[in-house]
Amino acid sequence: MSDGLSDADKIRNKRLAKLGGSSSSPSQSSGESTSNGSPPSPNSQETPRAQINISKPEEQSTPTSKSTANPFTQLGMKENVPSVSATTPKINIRPGSSVSQKRDGDGNSRSRSRQSDSLEAWENRTLSTVFRITLNPETLRDAHGQPLQFVPGLRSELEEQGTPIRLTTDVLEQALLESAQQAKTPLDYLLGCWKRITRLQRGIKTPDEAQLKVVKEARRLCFSYCVFAVTMPDMFGQEAESIVNPLAKHLLVDPENDIGICHDFLSEAISRMAEDDTIKDALVSAMEQISRDLAEMSMNDNYKPYVLALHNFVRYPPLVDALTQSSSFLPDNIAPNEIEKQTLLGPFFQLSPMQSEVATNYFASPQTMDKAFIKNSQEALRMTLRAHHTELFDITNLIIKASKAPRERMLDWFAMAVNKNHKKRALQVDMKTVSSDGFMFNITVVLDQLCEPFMDATFSKVDRIDVDYLRRSPRVDISDETKINADQHASDAFYQKQAEGTTNFISEIFFLTVAAHHYGTEAANTRLTTLQREIKHLEKQLAKFEAERHNYINNPQQLRMFENTYKRYRDGLEKFQCIVHATKGVLLDELVQARSMLFMRYVIVWLLRLASGKNLPKEELTLPLPEHIPDVFRCLPEYFLEDIVDNFKFITQNLPHIITTTQSQELIQICITFLRSSEYLKNPYLKSGMVTILYHGIWPLYNRQKGILGDELNGMPFAHKHLLHALMKFFIECESTGTHTQFFDKFNIRFEIFQVIRSIWSNAIYRENLALEARVNIEFFVRFVNLLLNDVTFVLDESFTSFNTIHALQKELKESSLSQQERTDKEEALSAAQGKAKSYMQLTNETVSMLKLFTDALDAAFTMPEVVQRLADMLDYNLDALAGTRRGHLHVDNPGEYGFNPKQLLSEIVDVYLNLSRRESFHVAVARDGRSYKPRTFEAAIEILKRYSLKSPDEMQRFANLVRIVAAAKAADEEAEQDLGEIPDEFLDPLVYTLMEDPVILPTSRTTIDRSTILSHLLSDPTDPFNRAPLKIDDVLEDTEMKEKIAAFKAQRRDEKLAKKAKEAEGEPMDTTA
Repeated sequence: MSDGLSDADKIRNKRLAKLGGSSSSPSQSSGESTSNGSPPSPNSQETPRAQINISKPEEQSTPTSKSTANPFTQLGMKENVPSVSATTPKINIRPGSSVSQKRDGDGNSRSRSRQSDSLEAWENRTLSTVFRITLNPETLRDAHGQPLQFVPGLRSELEEQGTPIRLTTDVLEQALLESAQQAKTPLDYLLGCWKRITRLQRGIKTPDEAQLKVVKEARRLCFSYCVFAVTMPDMFGQEAESIVNPLAKHLLVDPENDIGICHDFLSEAISRMAEDDTIKDALVSAMEQISRDLAEMSMNDNYKPYVLALHNFVRYPPLVDALTQSSSFLPDNIAPNEIEKQTLLGPFFQLSPMQSEVATNYFASPQTMDKAFIKNSQEALRMTLRAHHTELFDITNLIIKASKAPRERMLDWFAMAVNKNHKKRALQVDMKTVSSDGFMFNITVVLDQLCEPFMDATFSKVDRIDVDYLRRSPRVDISDETKINADQHASDAFYQKQAEGTTNFISEIFFLTVAAHHYGTEAANTRLTTLQREIKHLEKQLAKFEAERHNYINNPQQLRMFENTYKRYRDGLEKFQCIVHATKGVLLDELVQARSMLFMRYVIVWLLRLASGKNLPKEELTLPLPEHIPDVFRCLPEYFLEDIVDNFKFITQNLPHIITTTQSQELIQICITFLRSSEYLKNPYLKSGMVTILYHGIWPLYNRQKGILGDELNGMPFAHKHLLHALMKFFIECESTGTHTQFFDKFNIRFEIFQVIRSIWSNAIYRENLALEARVNIEFFVRFVNLLLNDVTFVLDESFTSFNTIHALQKELKESSLSQQERTDKEEALSAAQGKAKSYMQLTNETVSMLKLFTDALDAAFTMPEVVQRLADMLDYNLDALAGTRRGHLHVDNPGEYGFNPKQLLSEIVDVYLNLSRRESFHVAVARDGRSYKPRTFEAAIEILKRYSLKSPDEMQRFANLVRIVAAAKAADEEAEQDLGEIPDEFLDPLVYTLMEDPVILPTSRTTIDRSTILSHLLSDPTDPFNRAPLKIDDVLEDTEMKEKIAAFKAQRRDEKLAKKAKEAEGEPMDTTA
């Protein structure tokens, strides 16, 4: 080969040599081939490689030489074409077997048989039909009417050489080059030829060796030129710099189409990739081009051919291996928001109805849509997305199954998507800096499907999930994650101890899927909640704007600014509404959520195995959990439990009917376990979320009045044994959650706890368990009762205060003398008071109802010294508010709007009195209430009860008897107080100023106080009330000396009274008037 070739020519020639075979020898480079005799036997063990002959025509040659044909015609171009240089190389791709081109000079060639003539005719006809070329300018259509391309350059060369004018495989390469150069798109033409020659080869039923050899050689040459058209477009007059990879558009076409990339083409490419890496580069580059094009598209566009192209591509393991080695498959240092655009797989996973442009297309004009249209649109997008998820899963599965190397890179890609999106769960998320919700949701769905093979109903493979995975250089980065119950120092120390062994595929997928749920599905749930809050805010803003429109009517410039601002808010509102509808449509897919729940079942069982040390589900779970929390559990990322809580909160609220009985039992089990052994969890949000799940689970459904979990809560032995204690324990714990909203959080939590208790109260087993708690676990139960009383007192007081405010404001607003500003201010104050009243009244109704239930079942427990006085004071105060002289202040317009029914509330408070009416300590406590006990209030209450028939005659009689008993107790108590006379201060309780009955000494302040008083105090505040030092009831000391003094004082006063009575009896004259 001439040393004068340019670098580009050398590279081109090298590629040609790789594609066609070994370079020709120097003696053949002049364009003249020598005969090697007869062709090799078909049975030869070695298949000769094709030869490519690329040579520069000599400037001068002997006129008589047959090899000195015009070099322009050898390239298929006319001699008088000035644009072709005389030094253009000649390209010949020949089979390895030596076939003489000097047919007219070979004596042996003239003695061909008739069979040989028919073979040559067949060869000419076949090549003409397949490649749609002709050497006869008068025959421009084949036998089937298809147009044929005349190749004058080749004909001219054959004429000059004196060779028969027919098509053979020896001249096919020049014919292909000339014909492709004349085609508008060379690759389109060559791919059509490839399809035809492939069909021809496949259609030869009784193969003739000679014919088959012709077809194979033609097919080989056709594929080679297809590769040339892709890798060297300038060879066909195309400008390589100005076009994208030409294969890309052909991969998007149906493989059965003439210009589509079919199975045979890809199989042939794979077979040649070992000897020419440019084929692999071309195919991978084409897929990269497809990915880049898809990155600019959405589900509104025709995206399916792109997904199908990748699906077809990854069916071939060698291509999968090449694809995953692409620099764009796992680029370095890529930003989270660029993963879905700039990685090779990203654009395929980003397609989602949650994309804003897709959402606005599905839900245009959301404010005018009816519910049926929205529902139908959501169902349509779910069907579309399901089909896309199937494609994504198939693609991923094919990559994973191709071989170990692609599988590892695929897992690395998933890990990259998860690890780089930790900010998606931040309190304030800038959506421009993280991957989209649709992208992460699609990843989560695919990973869920990858987990299905090992998630059987018997949990037979749950032990394959390696507990040491996170201590073995895991793909999942948990370094900055909050742990379940370990601080950063303890967590770092635990994970610094590397575990030995290797990680299996099940563990890799399991941990990746848990993380993907956290940053995918659950992040989308959180985003949905945020958008719904934004919508409410924007609706309020638009209402305010609309109310101010009249201020700008007379000023066109200001009105224009006002309209622009109003439109901006309205457009933002409509966009958010569209996204919310689309997001709901995606998240409410029952198939996706059912698959998600199947995975969460495995997470639940796996976590309970870690925490309990039991071989679940084969062994029975026992509570409480071991006192020592296993390190492997406490150092897990908190999102393991957070995913479960968020997932089932969403499902129990929105799709409860898809939860099966088995899933219900496992869900109840994990909720009760970590509420009962709440010390295992550090985050109160997780525990409150478990209460919410139980609460949602008892909501009535159309076919299940007790909700999806109600029957199991009433029927599971595990629930019978542990549920009530677990709920009471968290009722106490939620008094202090450690958050800035803890005061209001506790009421929401307790409201849900009340609802769950109400749903199980009809079950006698639970009532017996409550009585057992009161008898056996006295301190625990007293704390529970005390907090319940605190709540009742607070919410009743807040509710009545709000109604007093509403009453006053409504009265003032009825006056016509108010100015506009005063009226506006009062209306705003009224609105605030009304909102407050609604919230507190709902809590009031529930807490009073619970108090009624508990006092009915456990009257003795509620009349213990620690609580009875507080209970009596609270009841007297609220009875006075409802039936006393202040009740007129509670009259408001439309009380039902706030859930306020004063007659019903009075009736329930009277029920509590009746429940405790048999206890003497309660009689005394009511009588000793110096602030609110008023006999006339009780009389007024009786009148109201009679007037509205709120109680049965029997209940009325019992309440009247209680009133008389309390009055007698009051009289007796007053008499006893008079008998004692002036009580020395040292005998009075320093907090409540009553005579101490059981004095004790506080260890740090050395203050003497009554035991019942300090017990009541410690229920709410575990400190010494006089110096704030920590204090437990077990630390107090009996003050026997003070107790003896008080006893002596009482005995002395009693003796003095008796003596006085005796003296009066001796000096009193006998009454004789009777």
